[in-house]
Amino acid sequence: MDPLIIVFGLGVGMLVGLTGMGGGSLMTPILIIVFGYNPVTAVGTDLAYGAVTKTLGGWRHFRQRTVFFPLAIWMGVGSVPAAVGGVYVLHLLEDRYGKSFDNAMLIAVAAAVMFTGVAVLSRALFMPRLLEHERSSFEMTTRDKVSAAVLGLFVGFVLGVTSAGSGTLIAVGLILIFRLVPTRVVGTDVFHAAVLLWAAALAHVVAGNVDYGLMGTILIGSLPGVWVGSNLAVRVPTASLRLGLAIVMIGSGLGLLSKAGAGIPGYVLAAVPVLLAVVVGWKQLSERAKRLAAARSAHSSPPLRAPLEEQ
Repeated sequence: MDPLIIVFGLGVGMLVGLTGMGGGSLMTPILIIVFGYNPVTAVGTDLAYGAVTKTLGGWRHFRQRTVFFPLAIWMGVGSVPAAVGGVYVLHLLEDRYGKSFDNAMLIAVAAAVMFTGVAVLSRALFMPRLLEHERSSFEMTTRDKVSAAVLGLFVGFVLGVTSAGSGTLIAVGLILIFRLVPTRVVGTDVFHAAVLLWAAALAHVVAGNVDYGLMGTILIGSLPGVWVGSNLAVRVPTASLRLGLAIVMIGSGLGLLSKAGAGIPGYVLAAVPVLLAVVVGWKQLSERAKRLAAARSAHSSPPLRAPLEEQ
């Protein structure tokens, strides 16, 4: 039992509970880069521990009434069979190409992680006006149901192959396509991911890709982490956490590409997250300055004078 894995599990669990993101997108790269696990084993074990972790988080969000059930159900219609299909495709590729498939898996995981990181970062930095149109619930039309199923289909397949995206990609879809408020995004995301991860995890169990000792070690940290994070989710603003998570995911993706033999220099791996952090910090300070200026302007404006009553 490695105490460092427990610590990483605690941190990732808190992020999952707070934001609905970060499970597969962070833990799989950690297991591969930091601890040197085989990519296929890392994916299977990550999905198995994630199923338990997100079940606990989903229950907490269910109790807090932050889950939009119609949307979660229709996403599951597409995501559950697609996740099982993704695991089957992964198993076929591993059987055919053996050890040479490891680098391809690293590249696939890196692509999924970096894509989700860029999507979250872009939404936070360049699409703030979407916040003005957010809603907590809506009447689902046929078009909404089809969109939810297609979103689930795409995310489910990516999840089955790479373990990344169950939280992050779904969250981006809930924001961009369905315009849910943050608390509903996190609750619906975690609840749906719990169902999806069980389907994918059971498929990986059948394929023999799960390290149960490693899974138990991660759960020691992740279960209390997701419990604390889900309790804080309705109280703590998650915008800054999501920005930080996006940066970490992009850095993790670059690290995976380097491990796959992409030849990325060490200074690039170090510089990209730092540069992104500077951009995010500048953006946050800029937004804060605009809010302060607007507040000062409103405070200094002379009050409107009521019209004089007629004599």
